Amino acid sequence: MEDAMAQRSSETEASAARQARFGTLPEPVRLEDMVEERAASTLDPARTAYNQDEWLVRYCL
Repeated sequence: MEDAMAQRSSETEASAARQARFGTLPEPVRLEDMVEERAASTLDPARTAYNQDEWLVRYCL
């Protein structure tokens, strides 16, 4: 009889420990917190410095 009582109490303790650890779902994570945006490469100012209108003025007029 004592063995059954001891087993039940250990089961209820284990059940309570499981409930305390896994009883609630974790907080939802916002999408903004999961995504990190970084530039793939450094910006090169010479790459965007070309202006079509400037070329036309220099060579066509």
